[in-house]
This record gives sequence, structure tokens and C-alpha cells, in this order.
Amino acid sequence: MSDLPVPILMYHSVAASPNDATRALSVAPEAFAEQMALIGDLGLTPVTTADLAARWRTGRPLPARPVLITFDDGYEGVHRHALPVLAKHAFPATLFVSTGWLRGTYDTGGGLDTMLDWRQVRELAAAGVEIGGHSHTHPQLDQLGDEELRGELDRCTEIVGDELGARPLSFAYPYGYSSLRVRRAVRASGYAQALAVGNALARRRQGPYALERVTVRRATGVEEFERLLQGRALARAFAKDRALTKGYALVRRARQIRPVRQIRQIRRKAIRSRV
Repeated sequence: MSDLPVPILMYHSVAASPNDATRALSVAPEAFAEQMALIGDLGLTPVTTADLAARWRTGRPLPARPVLITFDDGYEGVHRHALPVLAKHAFPATLFVSTGWLRGTYDTGGGLDTMLDWRQVRELAAAGVEIGGHSHTHPQLDQLGDEELRGELDRCTEIVGDELGARPLSFAYPYGYSSLRVRRAVRASGYAQALAVGNALARRRQGPYALERVTVRRATGVEEFERLLQGRALARAFAKDRALTKGYALVRRARQIRPVRQIRQIRRKAIRSRV
């Protein structure tokens, strides 16, 4: 069975005037339109996350030169700016929503910029955009306890199902962070596949719950964008990101280890007190 690499593009905000919190990971509307035109000119075939994973799972052949267009969080510009461009090219895409960040009944106030409301999400879904889950409040899932983790996943799943009439099939990890425990919880919550970041091309052998994506940023020019699609020079393009990720991983690992040590110390004291 073929394990040809597939580029999965990770977008966030598409905005003309993003705020400071989203600027680096936003894309100008004009740049987004140019990038989508290039995908068409190069003869790539956009598919949804669910379609790619289902083909890899069942062995059905992929379309010619597949590519995934994905958006995280749920910023309003996906409807305002991205949707007309996607419709122009008849491109499907996947939007991963943090349900507590969207405007409306469930709003937790955590959104970093102007967010979508549920009417807009329904319009995106009707236009062929797959709606996936991205947790409820966008935490670092691998830092949560089991009960809180299940709550984040189940709340998101239930809200999307209630609003759209169908449970989401695909998930994206907030910040790209996961662990074996998180991946198992995502599967138990009913998701058939999940996306990380990694800044590498996706391959079937990564498994359905750890598919990697490449980040598209405001600083991504058209030449670099073409290299991302082709998987060329990714190590150089994201060298700084990988260095920062490795450093932060050490900090996060220490945060996880420290509570375990504290629990062990408490247990030792309890045992000594019984002797």
C-alpha cells in the first residue's frame, strides 16, 4: 500500500488586520487567495481530513497529488475571507473548532481575536468544509488529568454534534501537543483520526492519531509556500520552531514529572507514619 507523503497545511486566522496575539500565525486575505490559486495551478487535489484518513484506512487510492487545507481555533476570517476563495476553486477544507472560543451560548471568553459564531460554522459546513474538534477551551491536553481531559473532549464533541447534527470525526490537538494517553482519549471520545503539527509531510505510517502538518504563517511567501507543498527544505524552514519546541518539551516534561515526585513523597511519608 502506498505511503506517499501528503502536505497538510495548518492555517489559523485569515485577516487583513490581525491583533498582536494572532499576527504571526495569521495570513493576509490576498496571500491566502494567491496560495489557493497556486494549489490549483500545480494540479493538486484538496481533500478533507476525514477523506484522507478513510482512504488510508481502507486502502482506497488517493486522488492525484492530494493536499489538505486545515484551519485551527475558529477565527471569523475563515468565513469572511477564506470561504469565498475556497468556493471559487471548489476546494474542500477542514476547520477544527474550539467550541468554548466561538461566539454564542458556549463562549468561555478565551478567543484570541474575533471568532466565528455558530451560524457561520453551519454555513461553512454547508459549503463543504469538514468541521472537526479542537477541544472546548484549547488547553494543553497532555497537562490535564484524566477527568478534565475527557471533559474537554466530550464537551467539544457534544456541542459540535448538537449544533451541526453530526458528531465530528476528525480532531486537532491544541498547540499540537499529545501523548499516548491523550491519543487514546481522543479515540475513546469517538474521533477516527487526529492531527498534530510536526512541520513535516503526513504519511500513512504515522498512524491516524498522529498525522503531521506544516504551518502557514504571515511571513510565508509564495516561493516558500510552494516548497511547503513539495516538502522541500522543511528542516531549514522550521529549524527555529523545532529548537523552541525541544526546549519547551523539557519544561513540559518537568511539569509532568514534578507532581509524580510529589505524590511519591506523600506516599512515603504516609507509609513511614504507619510504621
